[in-house]
Amino acid sequence: MNKYSNKIAITTGDPNGIGAEITLKALNLLNLPARDIVIISNSKVLNTYGNIKNNYEVIEVEYEGRIIPGEISAEAGDFSFRLLEKACEIKPKYIVTAPTSKEAMNLAGHKFNGQTEVLEKFLAHDGQKAEMLFVSKDFRILLLTRHCPLKDVSKNLTKEIILEKAERLRSYFQNKLFIKKPSFALCALNPHAGENGLIGDEEEKIMIPAIEAVRHRGINITNPLPADTLFIKAVQNYLKGEKSPYDCYIACYHDQGLIPVKSVASEKTVNMTIGLDIMRTSPSHGTAFDIAGKNIANPESMIEAIKYCLY
Repeated sequence: MNKYSNKIAITTGDPNGIGAEITLKALNLLNLPARDIVIISNSKVLNTYGNIKNNYEVIEVEYEGRIIPGEISAEAGDFSFRLLEKACEIKPKYIVTAPTSKEAMNLAGHKFNGQTEVLEKFLAHDGQKAEMLFVSKDFRILLLTRHCPLKDVSKNLTKEIILEKAERLRSYFQNKLFIKKPSFALCALNPHAGENGLIGDEEEKIMIPAIEAVRHRGINITNPLPADTLFIKAVQNYLKGEKSPYDCYIACYHDQGLIPVKSVASEKTVNMTIGLDIMRTSPSHGTAFDIAGKNIANPESMIEAIKYCLY
């Protein structure tokens, strides 16, 4: 056991975004014991955006670049990447990440589609794969494809992908949430679930055969259902404080899954990385360069991300 194995490690993200600001605000409002938290950042970055009440340990990561709120730069992208690398290196109990800029990290030569993929690079072993799960209370969304151009979604939906992700999702529910027989609802790709091939055949050719294989492994999952109606009951129940009809919804692509949950819980939604030994949580929003440095960023989603590690 290392000195960080019982701690929550928090990275402050892009130094030109709102990451450090919402981290400081969230920690000051939560007022957690210093023994539970380690911040991975740079004092210059932290001091630019505020002050911290408690005497939390700060792991210093070198940053010689300028701090210019709202600017996208390779220096900031490299710093963001090195924060994630350090978080994985110290092997904490949980990792909470403030938002980073994919563009900035790519400018620095770190060719990843997001933080999920970076964490997978540093933490995965023995065939592990990271999955992106969005959560607000019991309204949960898993993405089959993540930051993928819409034109490429169809070719990235394969029987193998659906089967593997359903298995990893069940494992998470059974081993982390202790729900033995979770129920999953699968969103169709096409309008009206393809209308038996009239407006798309991915459901008939790919998704239904995949579902049959998933069920053969004892996983409770629906046939592909039209997303526009599937989420109605989930949203209604969420707003009434009632239990979601399914333990998790599986969306084919980014916006299909995130629009419903963010529409009803934009500040309460947490982005989670599951499937690795260390769970990561993050606010569900981005760097918000347009308001960076103005001290007006709402820390609520960051608070939820940290609180999720306390349960």
